[in-house]
Amino acid sequence: MAAAVIRAVSMAPGMAPRLCHDRRRAFSLLRPSAIALTALAFLVLPAFAQEAPRSPTPKEVPLGAGVADVARGLEHPWGLAFLPDGRMIVTERPGRLRLVSRDGQLSEPLAGVPEVFARGQGGLLDVALSPGFAQDRLVYLSFAEPGEAGASTAVARGRLGESGLEGTHVIWRQQPKVSGNNHWGSRLVWRPDGTLFVTWGDRFAHRERAQDLSVTIGKIVRINADGSTPRDNPFVGRDGARPEIWSYGHRSIQAAALNASGQLWTVENGPRGGDELNNPQPGRNYGWPVITYGVNYSGARIGVGTSRPGMEQPVYYWDPVIAPSGAVFYTGDAFPDWRGDLFAGSLQPGRLARLRLRNDRVVHEERYVIDPGERIRDVRQGPDGLLDLLTDHPKGRIVRLAPAGRPRSTDRAAGRQALQLRLPRPRGEGAGAKVAREVAGGPAPAAHHP
Repeated sequence: MAAAVIRAVSMAPGMAPRLCHDRRRAFSLLRPSAIALTALAFLVLPAFAQEAPRSPTPKEVPLGAGVADVARGLEHPWGLAFLPDGRMIVTERPGRLRLVSRDGQLSEPLAGVPEVFARGQGGLLDVALSPGFAQDRLVYLSFAEPGEAGASTAVARGRLGESGLEGTHVIWRQQPKVSGNNHWGSRLVWRPDGTLFVTWGDRFAHRERAQDLSVTIGKIVRINADGSTPRDNPFVGRDGARPEIWSYGHRSIQAAALNASGQLWTVENGPRGGDELNNPQPGRNYGWPVITYGVNYSGARIGVGTSRPGMEQPVYYWDPVIAPSGAVFYTGDAFPDWRGDLFAGSLQPGRLARLRLRNDRVVHEERYVIDPGERIRDVRQGPDGLLDLLTDHPKGRIVRLAPAGRPRSTDRAAGRQALQLRLPRPRGEGAGAKVAREVAGGPAPAAHHP
């Protein structure tokens, strides 16, 4: 780029073309303004070099797995966890928590769920079991909590009893409560050391506060199991900063998972364009809304561009977006070809994305259609090594992926039949997804609504 500037200036009116043949004379005769322009070009070069890799928007390929309904009739299911006895516990965004038996039967709504702010994208969100659930029976919930000044995302826990949660109480809440119905986050991810990551959103109309360390809007926080602050968090002891903060400058994270080495990875919703894959590090600033690879839904620019010193680049980004929600690193034996890969649900256009990483970089992406037009809200690996998906719909489903050859249900009759299946542990090795050539291109960026 700098060479191009030199060439352009040396050919400007009043300068002979022959100057290009003598580099020393060319520099000596350049006007001060031209020298400044050349220096500016060199300063700009690092910004270009820092740009993150962009998804090539690969075409969908065959899944290479069987698909079976496990349960139907869930109203906008959001989060899923597996109980030690083989049952599942599932949240519904309007504010209900249910158990799902191994044959797909739904329980009545459980008691003990806190009041939720069920408007827009808000409501009852993620669910996670205590690492010591077999002894303490504690269930953790993230949810949109109403209050006098508006609402905010909060985390509560209660003990699972015969009829529901007992002794439920809030252990931590996002501060402050603000107006608005969107961008709550929120995923719960346990760290190997027993601390809990909680991802928060910027609450849509309050995005500038994602850069404000005195609040927890647009942050990832790390807390202890009782809601207290770990002593080794990056902002402990820093004046004007909340000690719970792990990283900041986030828009809305609805997909988060640990890899095999226990590192946190997130797949973050961007604006129009600019969904991001990140590996959030303690104390780092991930840029929103100062830098982004997206634009406003109106098409207007956001912030200063795609980079700024002191702000982290994503590992990978999507434009057009996938509207990610739910993620898991696959570690099972049912799909050996997928072991170690990151799966992320997609709300728009409604897909399941699989990312292969090498040395913390994406080297391959594939996308699968589970059911045309169906939004994938969450992705979890079961204790049997199969993958369970939640579909975001007024009559949402739990869908199970098993090695090819197992039952696939696409209509109500087949769905009822699949509900009766115990879906035993698969035998032998399942065929992995066929590797497809990645194809760049795709439709124009569009607004997405997580």
